[in-house]
Amino acid sequence: MAKGFLYLVVIMDWVSRAVLAWRLSNTLGADFCVEALEEALERYGSPEIFNTDQGSQFTSDDFTGTLKQHGVLISMDGKGRCMDNIFVERLWRSLKYEEVYLHAYATVAEAKASIGAWLDFYNQERQHQSLGYRTPRQIYQESLWICGRSALPTDCASPACRASSEGGEMLEFDHIPTGTATNHGFDIDDVNGRLGKPAVASSAIGADIKTGRVTP
Repeated sequence: MAKGFLYLVVIMDWVSRAVLAWRLSNTLGADFCVEALEEALERYGSPEIFNTDQGSQFTSDDFTGTLKQHGVLISMDGKGRCMDNIFVERLWRSLKYEEVYLHAYATVAEAKASIGAWLDFYNQERQHQSLGYRTPRQIYQESLWICGRSALPTDCASPACRASSEGGEMLEFDHIPTGTATNHGFDIDDVNGRLGKPAVASSAIGADIKTGRVTP
């Protein structure tokens, strides 16, 4: 904002770098994080493991309780694990320099619309060198078809579904900076071999919250 602060949380698929859910808030309570979590679980199914850092939003009963209700194992980063956040930190860098720093949003609605449009661009159009110059959404859909599922959220085309069929993939949700999830049984080299494309980094979903004043 031109005056004041907003906080952004995202949930990211770590195979494809696709942002699956996000929320903006003008407070740092747990509510908006839980809302993003619930949306991701509803649209994409329950993962085997969900990783966060140790922010108060993610250690709250509301947040951890939601994960437990869906039978999701809870993982949290240790102190000083900055490199665990690298995928989502890279997203924050792109978002800040390509969108946030270029605008001084006058209202929350304006910020939400602009950031949402950028995230759509990021998912649908922005090519990644590490993904063989394809978009996050392309990689996400291709990975789902490998597992014999539709890429539509209504068909539970999700990393959670892939975990069930491939032997266990991790999801990640995190407060800024985000944390890293390790690969538990999901053979990303095998998947990339079947895709016939360059290798993609570790398999997980990440979420993160970005804080700070928006400047022109």
